[in-house]
Amino acid sequence: MSVQVGRPRIPAAALAVLVGGVSGSLHLGKLPPAVPALQASLGIDLVEAGFLLSLVQVASMTLGLVVGLAADTIGLRRSMLTGLIVLTVASLLGGAAGTGFGGGGGAHAVQWLLVLRAMEGVGFLLAVMPGPGLIRALTPPGADKAALGLWGAYMPLGVALALLLGPALIGWGGWVDWWWALSAVSAGAALWLWIAVPADRPRPAAAGPASGGWASRLRTTVGARAPWLVALTFAVYSSQWMAVIGFLPAIYAGAGVPAAWNAVLTALAAAMNIVGNVAGGRWLQRGVAPERLLQLGFLTMALSGVAAFAQMGQGADAAGLPPAVRYIAVCAFSLGGGMVPATLFLLGVRLAPGPSTVSTTIGLMQQASSLGQFLAPPAVAWLAHRVGGWQWTWTATLACSLAGMAIARRLGRIRPAAEMA
Repeated sequence: MSVQVGRPRIPAAALAVLVGGVSGSLHLGKLPPAVPALQASLGIDLVEAGFLLSLVQVASMTLGLVVGLAADTIGLRRSMLTGLIVLTVASLLGGAAGTGFGGGGGAHAVQWLLVLRAMEGVGFLLAVMPGPGLIRALTPPGADKAALGLWGAYMPLGVALALLLGPALIGWGGWVDWWWALSAVSAGAALWLWIAVPADRPRPAAAGPASGGWASRLRTTVGARAPWLVALTFAVYSSQWMAVIGFLPAIYAGAGVPAAWNAVLTALAAAMNIVGNVAGGRWLQRGVAPERLLQLGFLTMALSGVAAFAQMGQGADAAGLPPAVRYIAVCAFSLGGGMVPATLFLLGVRLAPGPSTVSTTIGLMQQASSLGQFLAPPAVAWLAHRVGGWQWTWTATLACSLAGMAIARRLGRIRPAAEMA
């Protein structure tokens, strides 16, 4: 496809990759709107819901680096196809568990859901890990920053769609139909990817120490400072975003917000992250320094988190800013945070020790991000349980944002390996 001067086009094959990532994140976001139905049918409590929300990240936080190492061997397209198929099967079996698959009643169904959520974590990892590498290979010169900015929006877009569509489908047919519907979506995304994206080709040998086997790539990646800093920055961003957005339905339900408005408000807040991703990609395209975007994103999250949750009480004891202002602050929290992944995916490609370690660096980023997403929702739920509300959530978001700003300053001093060469 030809490249237009001033406005490079993103090819359809790269859009198919984006749809594959969105399909994977739908499974990440399908649980929050289903929590009330799962509590009613299976009797799970808030902390168990937190672990179901974060268990999908177990595979990512334990296998991210390994899959990143293996991606070049098995092929990026083949890896994403395999992940989408795993998500299809796991979601299909999860719905079957809700209909009594395996017997044993509600407790047995919860056990099956835990196992299958871990399986979905494997599928999610295989599906999204190759995304940046595939987009870089499929996108013409001049459109890479904007395309990676769009890729950074795959998670908030999928989560927002899940939060918006989930309650309606669950109300119509139950959470089992919701699981089965997303199984069909993953199957469709896999079919489009198989049709639109060219088959994997062997990568040409490259010069340098990072171009050897998997052991050499592993040593080169984990021995460099930049991949670790990018990964830690991703962790402190994604952990707080998932903790806040993941529990918004429960927060608003507890505040008496009607279910229909609950879904719309939560989905809109998650969708604001997409705006931040796209804006971040455009600003990077225009030459704004990545460090400056990271600082701005984390500063916005820090201030908005305090405004949204500080001194928020319950009932007649409610204090702090008016509810409408707090909701605007949540949207600003999500929007400002969107600039962070858009920047980090670019830095992951740019600051990798060498061309053949890009997938490994992205794997390390995904592993750190998933560790944060695994730990944060149960921790925030535990804090809310201990203090009797969500009014101290701002302490967690502020700590993460301050850490992100400190790491961003260090990232700004690192020069890309290609530039140093």
